[in-house]
Amino acid sequence: MQHKTLDELKSVAEIETGRASMTREQRLGRWAELLERVPDRVLATLSGTEYQPIRKREAMRSAGSPLSVAFEDPVLRAEGLKDDTYGEAKRFFEITDWQLHEIVCYCHFGASMTAATAAQHVRAAVDRSSQTGMLSRLRNALIW
Repeated sequence: MQHKTLDELKSVAEIETGRASMTREQRLGRWAELLERVPDRVLATLSGTEYQPIRKREAMRSAGSPLSVAFEDPVLRAEGLKDDTYGEAKRFFEITDWQLHEIVCYCHFGASMTAATAAQHVRAAVDRSSQTGMLSRLRNALIW
């Protein structure tokens, strides 16, 4: 009999843990809670997300960013968060470029921000998700 870690098994089989996956709102809520645990923590921002070509933007990351805080969490990694890049955060948290730009971009905060500020913007992304009106969709389509 061979003994394998859960990560090793996941590479060759689908593993069911018996618990339901987190909803989008739960994942975003968990991210905000993680940030709020150390509200004065200084976090790095990402520079010029709105100006980067899509491929470069998707690969953007910065050590010690709000995205890194999410990736440090074993619960979010178990839910499927693969790394701390901009593109992965956008996919995993099911948020738009506009929403993620509001959370992590240099143009809003300078080179750094507090974790409490990042948490406020993550929570705002949950609230804005209910804005599915024509103007919200148009803004997202035109800007990105």
